[in-house]
Amino acid sequence: MNEFGRNNDFSRLELSASGLLANYTYFRSKLEPKTKLLVLMKANGYGHGAVELAAMLQQAGADYLAVALPVEGIELRKAGISLPILVLTAGTDAYEDIIKYRLEPGIPNMYALTKIRKVLSKAGIKDYPVHIKLDTGMHRLGFMKSELDQLCQSLGSIHEIKVKSIYSHLAAAEDPREDAFTLGQISLFDEGAARITQTLGYKPMYHILNSAGIERFTEYQYDMVRLGIGIYGISCLPGVQLSPVASLKCKILQIKELKPEDGTIGYGRWGCVAPGGTKIATIPVGYADGIDRRLGRGNATFSVCGKRVPTIGNICMDMCMLDVTGTDAAVGDVVTIFGDDPTASELADILGTIPYEIMTSLPRRVDRMVVK
Repeated sequence: MNEFGRNNDFSRLELSASGLLANYTYFRSKLEPKTKLLVLMKANGYGHGAVELAAMLQQAGADYLAVALPVEGIELRKAGISLPILVLTAGTDAYEDIIKYRLEPGIPNMYALTKIRKVLSKAGIKDYPVHIKLDTGMHRLGFMKSELDQLCQSLGSIHEIKVKSIYSHLAAAEDPREDAFTLGQISLFDEGAARITQTLGYKPMYHILNSAGIERFTEYQYDMVRLGIGIYGISCLPGVQLSPVASLKCKILQIKELKPEDGTIGYGRWGCVAPGGTKIATIPVGYADGIDRRLGRGNATFSVCGKRVPTIGNICMDMCMLDVTGTDAAVGDVVTIFGDDPTASELADILGTIPYEIMTSLPRRVDRMVVK
């Protein structure tokens, strides 16, 4: 039995401080001393807990943080995080809040550039830090090559902003089959960034590498890199074992010894009692806690006291059942949903998705707790 403590006796996401530091050190070792390291904190730190992780990363020496939305950056500021924070998707109507909380917006188009200029001019602010995004092939956000003439013309006359960096995003850096495309993106980025720099008359930071890019295209690290999924323990390279930072755990609520005549288990009666009887454990996590319903009916196994046991029946909203027949499982024993065993990648494979989705599906009602 393992006492959870704090205010949640049902489930928690344990965040390994040593694992986070090990992953940080691994990626930092690939960079030149002068290269800055930005870490992604969007989507509540990929589901891990942005406030908890940002504090650790600030202490570890990260140079920058990035979030997707202004509200995410505001949360970090209110929690006392002082590192520069890039807002990747600044939107069009939140610039007053961005300025108030000293966030640095990404600027992906002329509309955004015009809008922030107006807000800054009205406030009498000059040289506010912004980041110019180029679209080099992702085709999501950013200035296309055909838009650079207009961008450069505008940048030459705007004094309200200071371009802190120019950046782009690689679409397939993890896939060796797409290396020609990736190198083409980098070449297009070089061209666009150089043109903007010439217009500005000063050199902003350049950055294009994501986690996979840091591992596979290290020579293009420029002035800064953006570390996302890698900091959380996922590598794109075969044979590289990073440390899982998050472990989702809960405790057994109840044990039932069912006889064949008891029939079935759970919604829809999808769980069937075996001819020799079935011992089930009910745990307090369900699809409202990020446990996908497709992991039910024996499709996934979780770890109880070091032994894998399958799910049985359908996953419920707040609970699910495990077949612990033949084990010594008891009320209060700890169940690992994912962590070292099984891993988030294993659950992702079962669902035909990626570890990102497993992690970011965890709601805030699951308690986060930093452990050594």
